[in-house]
Amino acid sequence: MVKQSIFGRISQLVRANINSLLDQAEDPEKMLDQMVRDYTNSISDAEAAIAETIGNLRLLEDDHREDVDAAVEWGQKAFAASRKADELRSAGDAAGADKFDSLAKVALGRQITAENEAKGAEPQIASQTEIVEKLKAGLNGMKEKLGQLQNKRSELLARAKTAQAQQQVHAAVKSVDILDPTSEIGRFEEKIRREEAKARGQAELAASSLDAQFNELDDLGELTEVDARLAALKAGGTQQSIGG
Repeated sequence: MVKQSIFGRISQLVRANINSLLDQAEDPEKMLDQMVRDYTNSISDAEAAIAETIGNLRLLEDDHREDVDAAVEWGQKAFAASRKADELRSAGDAAGADKFDSLAKVALGRQITAENEAKGAEPQIASQTEIVEKLKAGLNGMKEKLGQLQNKRSELLARAKTAQAQQQVHAAVKSVDILDPTSEIGRFEEKIRREEAKARGQAELAASSLDAQFNELDDLGELTEVDARLAALKAGGTQQSIGG
């Protein structure tokens, strides 16, 4: 039952999809750290359980080997007793021959018992060996998965942080769209254009005032000439023609 539980946990962890778990995690960094701890603890538990299972298998193998050796040994003893019985019977010692034949039968009985015990243990040894191999394969898979997780930790965290940064950029772009700073620049530019136009108006106004002053000088010149001609008439001079 314990072996099946350990094997189930190993299989579940080996099949775990790291990227899928990270996609579902609210905090990928905490998820990664927790996964590393879980894998490490599970590997430690699995190693202890597998070591115990292997130990039990080795005991079964030792007992099986002893039964096989015992079967061989009892077979040799039965053969030796049977040969001795044949020798005694050839020598005319029937009682001694019967005694060694009886010993041969006892040895053969024990040989059969040892062989039966060895055969009976073989299916259990085969089953236990299969379990151990599966547990070893699962444990190796867990270690590989842990190695991948540790090697990819920085990469996966970088992916998570990049995703967060992209979300922040999108949020910033969205806020820029809502409050567009170019509209403020446009208003400022319009204000400058109005100031420039005002300056041009002032310049035109100043130029117009200067022309008026020159016009006054021209009018003053005409009046002076008129006065001069009037003085000449009063003095009794002849009428001068224009341009005379």
